[in-house]
Formats: sequence, structure tokens, C-alpha cells
Amino acid sequence: MIRAQTEWIVTKRGGRTASFDASLIGRAISNAFRAELNLADNQPLDDEIRMEIPEMVESVANEIASAASSDAGIEVEKIQDVVEMMLMRRGHYRIARRYIVYRADRAKLRALRASTDLADESDTIKSTTPRFHVILTDGTKTPFDEARILARLSDACRGLEGDCSAEALLEEVMRSIFDGISVEELYRAMILAARTRIERDPAYDTVASRLMLKIIYNDALGNAPSDVNELNQLYVDRFPQFLSDGIEAKRLTPDLHKYDLNRIALALKPERDHLFQYLGLQAIFDRYLLHIDGRRIETPQYFWMRVSMGLAIQEAGDVTGRAIEFYNILSTFRFTSATPTLFNSATLHPQLSSCYLSTVDDDLDHIFKCVADNAKLSKWAGGLGNDWTQIRATNSHISGTNGQSQGVIPFLKVVNDTAVAVNQGGKRKGAVCSYLETWHMDVEEFLDLRKNTGDDRRRTHDMHTANWIPDLFMRRVREDAEWTLFSPNDVPDLHDLYGQAFEQRYAEYEKMTETGELKLFRRISAVELWRKMLTRLFETGHPWITWKDPSNLRSPQDHAGVVHSSNLCTEILLNTSRNETAVCNLGSVNLKLHIVDGQLDLGMLEETVRTAMRMLDNVIDINYYPTAEARNSNTRHRPVGLGLMGFQDALLAQGISYASMQAVEFADASMEAISYFAILASSELARERGRYESYTGSKWDRGLLPIDTLDLHEKERGVPIEVDRQTRLDWQVVRDSIAQNGMRNSNVMAIAPTATISTIIGVSQSIEPSYKHLYVKSNLSGEFTQVNLLLVDDLKALGLWDADMLEALKYYDGSVTEIDRIPDDLKARYLTAFEVEPKWTIECAAHRQKWIDMGQSLNLYLAEPSGKKLHDMYMLAWERGLKTTYYLRTLAATQVEKSTVDVNKFGIQPRWMKNASASGDIQVERTAATLVTPGESCNLDGDCEACQ
Repeated sequence: MIRAQTEWIVTKRGGRTASFDASLIGRAISNAFRAELNLADNQPLDDEIRMEIPEMVESVANEIASAASSDAGIEVEKIQDVVEMMLMRRGHYRIARRYIVYRADRAKLRALRASTDLADESDTIKSTTPRFHVILTDGTKTPFDEARILARLSDACRGLEGDCSAEALLEEVMRSIFDGISVEELYRAMILAARTRIERDPAYDTVASRLMLKIIYNDALGNAPSDVNELNQLYVDRFPQFLSDGIEAKRLTPDLHKYDLNRIALALKPERDHLFQYLGLQAIFDRYLLHIDGRRIETPQYFWMRVSMGLAIQEAGDVTGRAIEFYNILSTFRFTSATPTLFNSATLHPQLSSCYLSTVDDDLDHIFKCVADNAKLSKWAGGLGNDWTQIRATNSHISGTNGQSQGVIPFLKVVNDTAVAVNQGGKRKGAVCSYLETWHMDVEEFLDLRKNTGDDRRRTHDMHTANWIPDLFMRRVREDAEWTLFSPNDVPDLHDLYGQAFEQRYAEYEKMTETGELKLFRRISAVELWRKMLTRLFETGHPWITWKDPSNLRSPQDHAGVVHSSNLCTEILLNTSRNETAVCNLGSVNLKLHIVDGQLDLGMLEETVRTAMRMLDNVIDINYYPTAEARNSNTRHRPVGLGLMGFQDALLAQGISYASMQAVEFADASMEAISYFAILASSELARERGRYESYTGSKWDRGLLPIDTLDLHEKERGVPIEVDRQTRLDWQVVRDSIAQNGMRNSNVMAIAPTATISTIIGVSQSIEPSYKHLYVKSNLSGEFTQVNLLLVDDLKALGLWDADMLEALKYYDGSVTEIDRIPDDLKARYLTAFEVEPKWTIECAAHRQKWIDMGQSLNLYLAEPSGKKLHDMYMLAWERGLKTTYYLRTLAATQVEKSTVDVNKFGIQPRWMKNASASGDIQVERTAATLVTPGESCNLDGDCEACQ
């Protein structure tokens, strides 16, 4: 039993005394447990801990009873020492450590507040006169006001008090305070305090977003009023000044004055700022909002309206009405333009296009012209794809000098270094992908370009590479036949041939090697070369696997040239030549937002796609073209690439698992609808604005839609493409419209990665399955804890979201499949990318591909890679008629140390600790485990995004 507490006198700091109160010890111990277990303030401790705490309090009380002097009492520091020792004796070493940290933090708070009374070490917050000062933006000092910070945090937590604590956030902020802290540093401390708690409860994401908006409003509006009506009025009043400031600073075009600015300002919807999640706000703040001398002059809605005005600037008729129409689609997140458009719309240099593709001729002048073009295009935020197949191979004869060529590799080193030297407008790193056909004699050295070993003068560590593979090679692999490598100057027509024409000519060249007509060649096993391609892909992530024949045989523009490569992200498939640098203008539909009451809302989707196609078509005429070849190609063919994002979220909104036939059927149906509305919209634009210049003779003109070309490809390949051809919509309407009006755009669809724009609007990336449900994302804006909000909502609905669930998610690396508490149906819906069998990703992509006139940026995930699995996966992708693939992502042999998780609590070995062995017909030369995760290897903005 504890002696009567009134007999003990506790000596406080500063000499004040008070009666001993055992409840304060219990509170301090509880706080230490909560901090260590990462519990929210309103979450209870588990029963075992709650039952043990009274025992610990009694143990402490009985120990200090003998030490307490009836005259002098006992010092508070001595009580805390006893608490530490008691925790360690009971085996709670980590809790004891947390308690020590807690004491140190409390000491810092006392110093900050210069207080002599902290209410017996309780958590009560009291405002006192501080000894610290804040440096204002004009350089003046003002006393630090704790009450003001608490008021701002309370305002950010309004309506979320059940999940968020302003007082707890203040405690975190106080730990970062120092004398002379700037206002900006103080604001960042508040946001950081909210960010670090997002993993406890996603409601803190809303808090961080509100705090971020305050910073933006202070910058752009000069004030951040809490009153909604006052803010709305300020939004309207400041808009003309925003435009004037931007024009005066030469950041905006003076042509914006042509709009009815009063009508534009009244159309702004400030409440839509709250549609952003925190990471989206941080992304646009860091890289998208216009600034003058570091001060942002745009709010989020000014940003969307500025983009909309830039896209409508050459519209005929009601230009203001069109801008408002575009704004209502963009600001509600139904559709988002690609990053170059968001960067540069309505500026003096409106380079709005995403991707540039070029073919390099076997001519020294043209080689270095293309390198210079790369620099110009990269400067204005363009992602680059270069076809290098025409460059003669190593040791081939140079007639002009009577010497021997060094091949293509040295030139690719120059391309690599140019991409590093010239970044994308100072906003993200330059990036280029070089393509080479599989029959080129330098292909084996090309495969080694990304290796970390060997002659560094023949390595390109910063450049992407991709194989451009004919169907004939894939059939030779299946047949275990030989493959012949040539120098392009000896077989110049192979570059422009595809399908059966390529196969016939290739066979003729092979016969010429037998007769001695061709001297420079090399024969190798197709299987051996395929093995090396997959091995390098596994080891280095490059070269990517892309296919020449489906890209050409299904191209609408087969009458006007040849597709020689894809782009930086492998979704754009356009003709290129010496005189034409292909250009593509991208944007993506937010598929998640078009799921209403568990179904795809076709009416909303049609409206979104029609407006999106108009915006994309406008880009072509507004665009600033860094090279004449780019202008020539884009204005002649007018290609656009409408894609999608949020596919995984759309599945979850319908209760569908990615690993299911339901997902494949939804991929098919949703892409058919997008294709239907996009093609129809382009045809309607042709009626209004005229057909694109090279329309005559195209597949459109010949009555062939993307769905029709699958049979053409199958016939040329000679191998069945096992994808059904079913349709759900009345395509005769589209066919009739094209027959009557033609098409405004040569190409209309391509699915880009959308890494950054999906982050901005807070949906899952492109067509990707969820990477993990809890992870840290790194990009140029910093590191951010990402929690799957949909999963948290479902767990909360079942009463399962608590500290134990959070700890389990950490232990299992963001996977739910091994957490026993989670129901099986939820586990099936929330499989992560490495838990979805690759066949499902490929089947979904194949059923989309039949509707798409270009391609898809398709990442493939393999949790336990082996040679056989890699072979089977890429062979299935080819057999299903896919045109391209993108990154191969595999898991590392080890994962991050679980330093904040009690691993002994789980008692089983998670899958990430199990070793995978490589086996099968094709053995992988595994020198080191490879982990390619979102945020690596793209050389852009840390988001694995190129064209976006």
C-alpha cells in the first residue's frame, strides 16, 4: 500500500513545494508509452499496459517513500529518476528511453517559456512571457507568441478535433523553436509537426494542407483570413493585381488582358483549394506556382485559371467562357494537363508539349544537330526519345576518310552528358531515352550502357535506353533459332520496314551473308541475346522492352512515315524522319472521379473527354516550338495523347481487386469509353476546325479504328493475339462521324506515367497498382509519409484502425496480406503492386491496348524474380499484343530496418525476409539485388515521370 500522499512534500524546480500526487506519475508513464507506440492522443492503451501502470505507480511510490524526508521532502528530479529505473527493471527499456527523451523535451519547453510553474510536470499549456523572438519578413524582431501559434493550429484542426490535437502539435512546434527563428521557419515547423502525425491519422494531412494554404495565401494575397467570406472576396479582388504583377515581371503574356477579367474573377472557386491533399499543395508550391523573387504570386485557383486562360487564348467566339469551361474541368480534378502545360501556359514562352521524338541520320552534321536539338527541347521542359538505329556499327567502313567507325556508343555518351548539362527549364533534370533495333551490330554493347562496371567512357549512367524489337526476333526466341546482327549502312532499308516486309528483306540479307555479298555481320543465338536483354534489364533497369511491329502495324499514320521509336516513357508512338521531330501533347483523365455510386458515369466522362480534347488540340496552335522540325511535324499531323490516372482508385471505389477478371473487364470497358469519346470529340473538332493536314490516306480515312487494327497485326505476325474483340458501345456513330468530318488529330490516346500530376490531385498513378499502403515518398519537395487513405477509411469503418494496425503496416512494409485482423475480402482488394501477379497487369494493359492508337507507359512488378519468370512475363506481354513496356520493378533482398517497430511482437517471418532464388530456363546473372521504386532512376523530379 502507498503511504498517505499528504505526508510527502515534493520540492519543485525553483524551490516551490507541493504535495505529492501519484496521478502525475501515472500520466507521465502513460505519455511515454503513447509516444513509443505512436498512439494518437485519443487512442487508449491496450488492456495489459493499462493494468500494469497502477502497479508501476505503486512501485515508484513505495520506493520514494523511504527516501522522502519529512522535513525537506523529495526533489522532483529524484522522483523522475526512480520512474526511469522502475521502467528498466520491468524490462520496458524502450519506454524508459522515451521517458528520458520526454524529460529532456520538457526541460526545453521550460526554457522556452521561461516558466517557474509547469503544474507538476502536467501537459497543461500556459502562455507566459517568452525569452525568444521571431524575425519578421522585413527583418524586425517580435516576441514569440505561443498563444498565436496555438490559435493558428486550432484553426487548422477545426472540425477534426476528434482525430487531431492542436495542443499536441504545439508541443511538437515548441521543440523546434529557437531565438531568432524566421516566420518561414516557424510556418515550416507547424507543417512538419502535422506531417509527422499523418501516419497516425490521415486527418493530419488535412491539417497540414490548411497550414500550407495559409503560407500560399500570405504570399499571393498578402493575408490569410480565417473568415470564408473575407477570403472569397480577397480572392476576387486580388486576381487582376496577380495578372498585372505577372505581366510586369515578364512571367505572363500581356494577351491575358483580352479576357473579361471581372467575369473570370467571379468564376473562381476558392473552396476548391481544399480538394488538395498536402503533398499536392507542396508540389505545386515548390514547382508550379509562379513566383517573383521567391514570392509566390499564384494561389491554387489562380494557378488553374492561369493555365485555363493560356489554353483558351486563341479560341474563337466567347474566349472568356471557354477559359471558365476549362477551369471547371481542371480545378475539380476531372482532367489534368501534363506538367509542361502547367508550367508554361499563359507565359511568354508557352512550351506546352510533353514529348519530342527524333530520328538520327548516319551523318555527322545531323548527329550533332540532333544533340543540339535535344538541348533546345530539354531547356523548355520536353522529354526526349531518340532513334539511333541508322548510325553505322563499330568497325564499319567510312568511305569519306577510308577509316573505320567507332559505332554508335560514343555518340550516346555525348547525348547522356548533354541531358545532364541542359536541364528542363531549371525545374527538373533533363532526360532522354535512346532506342536501338535488335539487329544492330552494337546492340550487345548498347545493353551494357547502364552498367556500373567497365570503361566509363562507354557508359551512360544518366540516360535511359530501350530495345526496339521486331516480331521476327521474338519468334526466333520461341523457336530457339539464330539471329543475325548487321551494320545499318549495309542494310539501310531495314530501318523503315516492319511486319512481313521486314521479315522478307531480313531473310534476303541473311542469304547475302552466306554468299559473301555482306562481309560485316555476326550470328548469335536469339535466346542468348534475349537472355542478356532480360539480365541487363534486371540488373540496371535498362534497356526497356518495346516492339516495333505492333507500334507500326496499328499506327493510324502508316501512310505518312514510320514509327522508329517511342518516347522517354514508352507511351508515344509517332512517325519521325530527318524533317519531322514528332511532338505529343498530353493530359490525363482522373478515372476515380468518374466512378459514381459504384459505376462509371459515362455522361460525366463524355463531358470531361470532350473538353479535354479541345484543350489538347489548342496546345498545338499555342505552343512555342524550339525547333523547326518540331513545328513542322506537330502542325501537320496534330497528334495528342489523352490518358488516364487513378485506375487503382477507381477499382477500389467499386470494391474490385486488381488481381481479378473484374479488373480486366473494367480496364476494357473504361478504355473503350475513353476511346469512343476521344475519337468522337476529335471528329467533331474536325467538323468545326478542319481535318489535320495529312489525314488523306490514314487509317482513319480508310475506315480503320484502333479496334480494327488488332486483326491486321495478328495477320502480319502469324501468331494469334489472344485478346477478345468485344464492344459495348455503338461504334457506328463514331465511324459515321469520321466518314463525314474526318479527324482533327492524327493520334488521340496515350497513357503516360502521370507521377507528378497524380500527386498534385491526390490519386493513384496512371494505371499502376498501389505500390504500398504505407511508405515514404521522396522527390524534390522532400520526404513525405504516404498512407492509403481509402484503406484507412475502410479500416476505420470496421473499427480496425489503431496503433497496432499502424505498427503492423510498418512491420509488413505497407502490405496487409499477412495481418490477421484484416478480413480476407479487404486483403484481396488491397494487394500491393508486388502482390498482384504480373499476368493481371498485362491482361488489363492488353485489353486497353486494343482501344488505343498509341501506347501505354506500363511498369511491370516482380516480387521474386527468376529467369523463367522474366521470360514468361515479357513473352506474355508480346503475345497479348502490347506495343511497349516501361520499368521492371523488383524487390531488394533486404528491406529497411524496422527501428520503430517491436518486431518481437509479431512472432512470424514476413515475406520481405525470405530469399528468392533465380531459376528456370533463362538464368539471371544477378550481381546484386535491384530495387527500383517510385522516385528512382527517372532522372527527372524523383517521381519516375518524364513527359508529365
